[in-house]
Amino acid sequence: MSEGCCTVSAMNDLDLSIANAHPGEHSFVGGRLLLREEREAALHASLAPGATRGIGAGNRLRLEEPDPYRLCFERDLDRVKHSAPWRRLAGKCQVFVAPEDDHLRTRLTHCIEVAQVGTSIARPVGLSLALTEAIALAHDCGHGPAGHASEEALSPYLVGGYDHAVYGADVTLAPLNLCIETLDGVRNHSWRRPAPMTPEGEVVAWSDRIAYVCHDFEDAVRAGILTARDLPNSVAEVVGRRRSDQIDTFVRAVLDAIASSGRVGMTAPAAEALAAFRAFNFERIYLRPASVRQAERVIGLLRGLVDYFVDVPARMPPKTTGWNPALDSGTAATAEIAVRYVSGMTDRYALALGVELLGWKPEALPRGV
Repeated sequence: MSEGCCTVSAMNDLDLSIANAHPGEHSFVGGRLLLREEREAALHASLAPGATRGIGAGNRLRLEEPDPYRLCFERDLDRVKHSAPWRRLAGKCQVFVAPEDDHLRTRLTHCIEVAQVGTSIARPVGLSLALTEAIALAHDCGHGPAGHASEEALSPYLVGGYDHAVYGADVTLAPLNLCIETLDGVRNHSWRRPAPMTPEGEVVAWSDRIAYVCHDFEDAVRAGILTARDLPNSVAEVVGRRRSDQIDTFVRAVLDAIASSGRVGMTAPAAEALAAFRAFNFERIYLRPASVRQAERVIGLLRGLVDYFVDVPARMPPKTTGWNPALDSGTAATAEIAVRYVSGMTDRYALALGVELLGWKPEALPRGV
């Protein structure tokens, strides 16, 4: 065959032709495929006593047939990674709205870092890696554009308000039919929510806080808002001033807590340092006057967009409105659909619609740092 084409070889004992990517490849595996039941049994035997053990197709709202090879939480992980809400996190900010600096975190890179921290904890203590990673990657899928201010912006339109954790589990991710353990971890990853039903969910709750406290400070330094020396000495003396040292200290403190108590937590003084670190970030990053002004603009923009689509529902995509061309304007049901549409927008798309539909001047939009 010509260069660049796969090679094809015939199997003597099977009526199959096999394509190979490389001539002369060294890819012999041998053995046989391990079915889900075999992998399930082997994994269950290796997990910690309190780890979450998925069985068959898993506990799902809509019944499904088990996958022949993948475990139920592995299917969840695949579905999250292939989903549009997860991909759109690449266009949603972590702290800084639509930043020009591509090195600053997005919601997507934040979720990936939470998964890295979470699996670093779950692996040595024998928890389910697939469940931990699925919860971590999906935990912020309910966030609207332009950061946490979107929750205040969208809350008036929904009974009970807009909580990104609850909304992500109950609305954004609902079409994926994920296992209840995965959805519970997403719904309750926030510390203001009830405790998750699994130790994997509790690991993600700690991992989320560890990740954002450390990387939001690093991003603020990169953006010129702070310097590394601004971190209080009381925190730096415990965890250091480099993000890698900080995460290592916090992860080891969680592992030490599990080793000594058998429960997910964090030993002191690391837990005290984490609380002080977070309080410092709130004072110097999240609630600084410039951030508050940006949040006010975000709230005005997103409410303006929701109001626009409530008044003119025909301007929303048919897929969003359920292919209903006669959706009534001004109703609570239409407001729920408008919130679903606006909450799924990326930062830049929402900003562009602010100019196009609402007549905002570009200089008035929430931007950057």
